[in-house]
Amino acid sequence: MIAGSHLLRLPFLGLLVLFLLLAMPAGKASAAKIDDQFRAWLAKDLWPAAQANGVSRKTFDAAFAGVKPNLKLPDLVMPGEKEETPKDQHQAEFRSPGNYFAENTVAGVTAGGRARAGKYASALAALEKRYGVPRGIVLAIWGRESGFGNAKIPYDAFEVLGTKAFLATRKEMFREEVLAALVMVERGLAPRAAMKSSWAGALGQPQFMPTSFLKHAVGFDGKGNPDIWNSEADTLASIASYLADYGWVKGRDWGFEVTVPDNVTCALEGPDRGRKIADWAAMGIERMGGKPFPQHEARAEGYLMMPAGRYGPAFIVTPNFYVLKEYNESDVYALFVGHAADRIAYGDKSFASGWNKVDALYRSDIAAMQRGLERQGYDVGGADGLPGYKTRRSIGDWQAKNGLAATCFPDKELVRALK
Repeated sequence: MIAGSHLLRLPFLGLLVLFLLLAMPAGKASAAKIDDQFRAWLAKDLWPAAQANGVSRKTFDAAFAGVKPNLKLPDLVMPGEKEETPKDQHQAEFRSPGNYFAENTVAGVTAGGRARAGKYASALAALEKRYGVPRGIVLAIWGRESGFGNAKIPYDAFEVLGTKAFLATRKEMFREEVLAALVMVERGLAPRAAMKSSWAGALGQPQFMPTSFLKHAVGFDGKGNPDIWNSEADTLASIASYLADYGWVKGRDWGFEVTVPDNVTCALEGPDRGRKIADWAAMGIERMGGKPFPQHEARAEGYLMMPAGRYGPAFIVTPNFYVLKEYNESDVYALFVGHAADRIAYGDKSFASGWNKVDALYRSDIAAMQRGLERQGYDVGGADGLPGYKTRRSIGDWQAKNGLAATCFPDKELVRALK
């Protein structure tokens, strides 16, 4: 019997389904299979966890009604694929950090912040008194995160968080977030229809992840539950609450732009290598413009921070800088917020030092370089493709050990030497 004769025994409908499957492009067939796997994961894995967190079946089913994995989201690993460091450049650190400080972007946040500093003056004064966070910082975060509430946030949060909990490189983190989103809806803190997010799953005007909403969101407008979608007062209060909860030190600045002499290595950077700011000054590090450090700051601890190594501005930052990084784990993000806050409060003034051109590198290039440094015993903070302070100072130490001028920033020659 020829193999094809088996087809004659199939009912017409079965033949039609088989024909459609055979005719379907491989990508579509794969997507259909992933959809089926996703629904099975929802039923067998996520639903029991949601139920254990007090989520009702009604809430769960409504959250995922019609939801399919969004395979266009970044940082996904398809079933059966090997997880690798992606080449896509989604963070500013992969190129010159100076790209993050385009003047039109900084000026937009600055002008918008100034306008709203007057409009919401009484609320901001009350928040400063309650939380100790300067109004400029709160306004700069609001402007950076959502354009003061004007940015479009088009994604369905359960589609994003569900997809990432199922397929992302950080599944466990997103699993926690999607469960928190379900709890929000279950408790009546947000209707299902309001759960719109960024491509990363962040919600509302302050762009809170669901776990952050549950921990830090504040109802400040007197209308009940926190509303970070429609209430400006609740948005401002929630940002201030977030920073205060992470340890914002009242009365201290975020940092100061400085000059670092050639005889002071850039490898001294990092929050674990703090000194009194007066001691940094004694080493020859000076505040830009010749101003002395405020006396109360000079007596306190500060940290060297050089986001582009010797290729850009340098700073002495305070513990509050690292509180800003709790909002977004990026040196340039925290620097943007501090810089914009200064301009909101004191007037437009760019950094005194410019950003020099640096080599454009893929995240996978940087990760390969980091693994090379790790093989030689350096602590780079993990080979994640992000040139954070541990990677930057490891580069500086390696360069000095090999008779090179320490730049503390990755380039193509370093990648080739250390791969």
